[in-house]
Amino acid sequence: MNGFEDIRPDPDELLASLMSEEVKSKRGKLKIFFGMCAGVGKTYTMLQTAQAEKLKGNDIIIGYIETHNRKETEELVEGFELIPRKTYAYKTATIQDMDLDAIIARKPQLVLVDELAHTNAPGSRHAKRYLDVQEILENGINVYTTLNVQHLESRSETVAQITGIIIRETLPDEIFENSDEVELVDLTPEELLQRLSEGKVYTPEHSKEAMENFFRKGNITALREMALRIVADRVDKQLHDYMQYKRIRGPWKSGLHLLVAIDYNQQSTRLLRWAKNLSYSMGAQIQALYVETTRVLATKENEQLNRNINLAKQLGIAVRIITNNDIVKAIVDFANKENITHIIIGKPRIRSLLTLFRLGNFVNRLIRYSGNIDVYILGSDRQAKDKYEERASFLSFTSNIRQYFIAALLVTILSVLCFIFKEYIGYQTVSFTLLFLVSILALFYGTGPILLASTLSALIWDYFFIPPPYTLHIGQTVDVFMLIMFFIIALLNGILTSRVRRQEKKIRIREERTNALYQLTKELSITTGNNEVSKVALGYIHKYFRLNCCIFLKNEFNQLESVVQNNAEIRISDNEMSVANWVFKNSVKAGKYTDTLPSVDHTFYPLQGNSGTMGVVAVKHPAVFTHGEEQFWEACLSQISGKFEREFLRDAAKKTYIISESEKLYKTLFNSISHELRIPVATILGASDTLLAQEYHKDTRKKLYNEINTASIRLNRLIENLLNMSRIETGRITPRMDWCDVHDLANSVSESLKNELQPFTLAVNIPDIMPLVHIDFGLIEQVLHNLILNATQNSPSGSRIRLKFFFDNGSLTIQVMDRGIGFPVSELPSVFNKFYRGKDAKAGGTGLGLSIVKGFVEAHKGTVIGENRQNGGALFTIKIPVEISDINSLKKQMVR
Repeated sequence: MNGFEDIRPDPDELLASLMSEEVKSKRGKLKIFFGMCAGVGKTYTMLQTAQAEKLKGNDIIIGYIETHNRKETEELVEGFELIPRKTYAYKTATIQDMDLDAIIARKPQLVLVDELAHTNAPGSRHAKRYLDVQEILENGINVYTTLNVQHLESRSETVAQITGIIIRETLPDEIFENSDEVELVDLTPEELLQRLSEGKVYTPEHSKEAMENFFRKGNITALREMALRIVADRVDKQLHDYMQYKRIRGPWKSGLHLLVAIDYNQQSTRLLRWAKNLSYSMGAQIQALYVETTRVLATKENEQLNRNINLAKQLGIAVRIITNNDIVKAIVDFANKENITHIIIGKPRIRSLLTLFRLGNFVNRLIRYSGNIDVYILGSDRQAKDKYEERASFLSFTSNIRQYFIAALLVTILSVLCFIFKEYIGYQTVSFTLLFLVSILALFYGTGPILLASTLSALIWDYFFIPPPYTLHIGQTVDVFMLIMFFIIALLNGILTSRVRRQEKKIRIREERTNALYQLTKELSITTGNNEVSKVALGYIHKYFRLNCCIFLKNEFNQLESVVQNNAEIRISDNEMSVANWVFKNSVKAGKYTDTLPSVDHTFYPLQGNSGTMGVVAVKHPAVFTHGEEQFWEACLSQISGKFEREFLRDAAKKTYIISESEKLYKTLFNSISHELRIPVATILGASDTLLAQEYHKDTRKKLYNEINTASIRLNRLIENLLNMSRIETGRITPRMDWCDVHDLANSVSESLKNELQPFTLAVNIPDIMPLVHIDFGLIEQVLHNLILNATQNSPSGSRIRLKFFFDNGSLTIQVMDRGIGFPVSELPSVFNKFYRGKDAKAGGTGLGLSIVKGFVEAHKGTVIGENRQNGGALFTIKIPVEISDINSLKKQMVR
């Protein structure tokens, strides 16, 4: 033994793992859209996701959806195939529910099933819908479904305690835990209550009742926290399972990853530079982390922090900003999540009397909780005098003088009122009154005013109210302890309340920004076209940043266009346009509030994608971004840039496809036309050469003339087909509608194809009472000409070709039938494609005839269908809609 633990995989465990993966691969995938309660948008999000998957070509159906008569949800349902619900008889009523057998028989790639915890109708195969879903998954069909947190079995009792409502419909937690993917659909309580009040969840009368019972703000907040925790726990479990499956131990030291902790001190600049050098020496990746606490920074501290962050960016160090009151815990948690192997910190120095009790334990705690992560501590090169000055400094406050004055004034006013009634309320009651005032002030002011109010309240209470009055001397020992406790409680209560208020404000801002990013991402995902993307981007920038800006995008030559996208308020000079071009070429921001070309009025940001710069955003800043605002701004730009990149890639793919199809079309066209041109041209040349060479008998000359004429007709037909196809492709087909007699139409076609129809029998079937029809005579004549000519080329001599006209449900219907060989079933969907010729087709022809038929019929807003006849042959059915007035005319003529 070498003393090291044997970490080779156990064969039995490995085999079991492989078998489990094989079973999972045959099973459908389950994705749950998870929410805290009804109304957060689970069904809507599920349908949106399904719409996106449908655009990718996936076969998606709806097994069961409850839209609750919400217009937005009903619009998303359109375009999907809906499996009809199955009807169950129960007592004297009928109940409709999901048709499980129909879904399995249909076997799509993906089925949408709403309300996973639903109880099925009596008589169904399974009592619960989640059992139906399990069966669908076993048949290899993927499922999208929705679920609320209160329907989890382990949480139903807790939810009942919170809301006072017993949850009847639940499902086992293992269904949720074993799902392949969970997407949290989240709303803030305020947004959900707003939706309820607007009647977007329930009807107005039900909404009012719901808001007074289940949907109280406290209930919603508790349910939301529960949903977030469940999803977070699931992610943690997935990571744990993955590490066990791969037999990986954290932290994963697959490479060196450094984390440097910075703050708002000048020492961080040296720390960043030293850490960067260390990363070079070690060949390691590096990140910087700033932990934001509830402490409000002074102006100089904020400026220094911004300088530190900018320095990190200049050094190529990615900066992350997180919020947590426990700095050690925040650093360790972040390091574990990001696979950090080394943490670099500066030697802590005492900056104030308050931090005297905290910083001495910082290093010890970090080393204790860091586990296998190495910790580097970088000392300071400051002199002892500077350290002494920092030790002697007091708390730094950021409140303005007005807040101190108001706090003192309110304490004084309340003290005067208490002094007037002190004979009735007693001096003990005064202490509670002043303590209450300090607590109220903590909701609005910072630490400095609260400390002043606490000190002033204690002094006033001692001097004016505690016996003996009008002196700071206190007669009883009990009152001494009461004064001390009053001061401590007032101070701690005020400071802690102020801290909670600041923390709540930071969390609210972060939540608003997260929601804004989510909304931006969601709206961009359903937007197409650069102009529409620009409108969405500019709208969100103005909404959340209150900034006027404009967007410049690159063109197909990879040059920045000087045309402003969707904003006429911004005026960019030629000088500023040159700055925009510089930003586009170098992919670095420039302009106002930057170190590059700062003299201009606008700041220019590159829209950086994975494949290059997509464009530039010009912004007119009233003030420089704070570090939090800049982080939010960069996240928004990243989403916008990614969307523009996808649009450019989509356009490029479309152009590539067009070029590929054009090349394919060119080859097909060249091969087909070269053959079709060669035969008639060779016939004309041969016959004309023979006629010119010598004098022939009259009958011989007539035969040669007929050959020239036939070849010319064939050549003319080819040219007409090419011209007609060109008109269809360019969209220049505009029917010239006129009243026509179908008898004339049939006669004209039969006359033009007289020679081709000689070996056949053409049967024309027209009702005795047939009115004039409103069509383009020339286009429909060409349609029938191509169909009947096609029949003559694919039918045996002596067979019968039928041409039939009639009206059917308000449409003029024309049918052309023959007794030829018909079409192979596999080729039926392709018969109207350009240049398509069947595998068993006879030589000759360009494959354009049926394509022209389809184009001319669709120009009349009609349809044409090709199919095989039961006893052999082909059947083409044309349906052209007729206006209501024409149908009335038909009825009148039939009556006459």
